[in-house]
Amino acid sequence: MTTARRGAPALTLVSHPLCPYVQRAAIALAEKGVSFERRSVDLAAKPAWFQAISPLGKVPLLIVGRADGSEAVLFESAVICEYLEETQAGPSLHPRDALDRARHRGWIELGSAILSDLWGFETATDAATFASKRAALVAKFARVEAALGDGPFFAGPAFSLVDAAFAPVFRYFDVFDTVAPTNVFEACPKITAWRAALRTRDSVRSAVTKDYGDRLKGFLTAHDAWLLKLAA
Repeated sequence: MTTARRGAPALTLVSHPLCPYVQRAAIALAEKGVSFERRSVDLAAKPAWFQAISPLGKVPLLIVGRADGSEAVLFESAVICEYLEETQAGPSLHPRDALDRARHRGWIELGSAILSDLWGFETATDAATFASKRAALVAKFARVEAALGDGPFFAGPAFSLVDAAFAPVFRYFDVFDTVAPTNVFEACPKITAWRAALRTRDSVRSAVTKDYGDRLKGFLTAHDAWLLKLAA
């Protein structure tokens, strides 16, 4: 965590250890070099203070301290990341060209669609559902593969919010691969290289706690995930 700039608003990221959308915001904060506090909540037993400030009952939230001592609350990871891009110093995480920015926002939305498929993939309890969700992931990743250039990141040498959006997606597979082979990326050499580049990025590594893998495996066990049966 970096030292706050003088006069910069105090920022608190309200989190959950497994939420990929929280990771997006945490990565953006780290890439910008912004000081922030992190406050985790139990989404299975949401505290009253959290329910009072989260319109959707979800994380992440970014609590922004104002100069007059009051606070503003931002919700939705895309909104939080855009706010950080517009207000914080540090490297730009969006292209300068308006058309390129719009394209990046579109790919971020695809990343969100992939996360929706991932939920079904990791919570599937039978072979047919698992195969269907795997096929949906393979199809979407094929589109991503076709859009990638020479890397190492989505748009080349510069890290962007698209990278922040996809890093949590790939982190799932870093854990899944220790359970059983999914072979989702077997026809995606560019994504494989992109995954490797993101995996070693400091901002990506620090976006989760060290027990993330164990927590995710515990989640799979609690949901009687078909993926675990593949390892048997």
